[in-house]
Amino acid sequence: MEASGKPTVLLIEDTMSLARLYEQYLSTVDVQVRTVETGRAGLDVINNDPPDLVLLDISLPDLNGLDILRHINENEIQTTVVVITANGSINVAVEAMRDGAYDFLVKPFNAERLRVTVKNGLERRALADLVDQYKETARGAFDAFIGGSPAMQAVYKTIEAAAHSKATVFIEGESGTGKELCAVAVHRQSTRGNGPFLAINCGAIPRELMESEIFGHRKGSFTGAHEDRDGAAMLADGGTLFLDEICEMDLDLQTKLLRFIQTGTYQRVGDPIARKVDVRFVCATNKDAMREVELGRFREDLYYRLHVIPVTMPPLRDRAGDVLEIARRFLVDYAQEEGKSFHSFDARTAMILSSYSWPGNVRQLQNIIRNIVVLNDGEMVTPDMLPAPLSTVEPIAAPVRINATAEKPAPDGQAASLPRSKSEIRELWEVEKETIETAIEICGGNIPQAAGYLGIAPSTIYRKRASWQSGDEKGAPREGGGQETALAGRIANRASSGD
Repeated sequence: MEASGKPTVLLIEDTMSLARLYEQYLSTVDVQVRTVETGRAGLDVINNDPPDLVLLDISLPDLNGLDILRHINENEIQTTVVVITANGSINVAVEAMRDGAYDFLVKPFNAERLRVTVKNGLERRALADLVDQYKETARGAFDAFIGGSPAMQAVYKTIEAAAHSKATVFIEGESGTGKELCAVAVHRQSTRGNGPFLAINCGAIPRELMESEIFGHRKGSFTGAHEDRDGAAMLADGGTLFLDEICEMDLDLQTKLLRFIQTGTYQRVGDPIARKVDVRFVCATNKDAMREVELGRFREDLYYRLHVIPVTMPPLRDRAGDVLEIARRFLVDYAQEEGKSFHSFDARTAMILSSYSWPGNVRQLQNIIRNIVVLNDGEMVTPDMLPAPLSTVEPIAAPVRINATAEKPAPDGQAASLPRSKSEIRELWEVEKETIETAIEICGGNIPQAAGYLGIAPSTIYRKRASWQSGDEKGAPREGGGQETALAGRIANRASSGD
């Protein structure tokens, strides 16, 4: 966007007579047009000062316009591209659309066609900017967490609300979901963030040593106590004490912990002197704490003392869209650590990662990515690099028909509801929209997974949803076999209208 506030359009056209004509066409549109004659000059502008929209001639004297288009997409440059071709072939148009072009123009075209295309492209760019702003507001990351799924947004809000309180936070969730990361985030976001953070794993320390680990001991209080020692309670004074796997704690020690929480005072093992500290408690468990209470393995009064602000960490399978984002971060970090050049996943690998249920959650994903980086070389992860059990996972390749009124994908042979009269016939875009939105709902908001069931690319869904929101309800042409047909129809229409 120029300082004047006008949207910017970069015209890359080597025939200056045509460039001047296109500039005249756009003189009635409220845009700032900049014209260059070569592909390299256009790349310089795109890299240094990306315009809102690029009008890109495919046939340039120094570069192929499609290479410029691929450069824009590979580097995720935020601009909308409309390609211009004198060829008029379906193959060129299809290739351009597959490489990320928003639209195309076939020479010769009239002024109105250019103006409408530019206006629509700029509206799409504005909508994309609004989506980006929403993503920033929704937060794709928080503290040490990665991911902007609705399930994680709820966790972020709870952490922020709880952080500045002294109330105890009780974190529940499956193994590998990031319970300790949550505890650290509560500490960091609180006024105690500069104070100590002490973590005790109640399931990893023998029961006879646990009391000493928490409260400390006096010299000679038991065999091996050769000197006085402060426990986590004293070391966490002014900060946070995190008790992981709290349901594994011995019942006798639970009684002493309850008194500590109620009074803020404790006694070291073998020491009659009571000590007072200022500690904020955060606890976590991968068990059903209330069930442990019912079974008599966890004190009910302690449960209610600790279960003040509950936080449930969602399993990775419920974090729609977060898997690939987390995987890419791990991939880049581990590649740098191991001196490898990995930076992304190919389409099939990405589909496998998105389709897998991840019973070990983020910890399992982390281990899988490290395995890939250590044992393989390359820039892009391919399916043959995936270790077990992902090596046996097949991404969903064939389209699955979705019954819009069903709770799950319709089985083969069961057709969706079809119109029985002229009055029941709906426009194709309406049926398509309903099918896509239903697939997304069935897949729990996981767009890559829904795309796999529908047999299309995730980018197609994102593009179509953006066009529906902007009011261009008929959306973008379909990918695959349907795209060639749609593009052919558009070229034929333009040819017959003199465009």
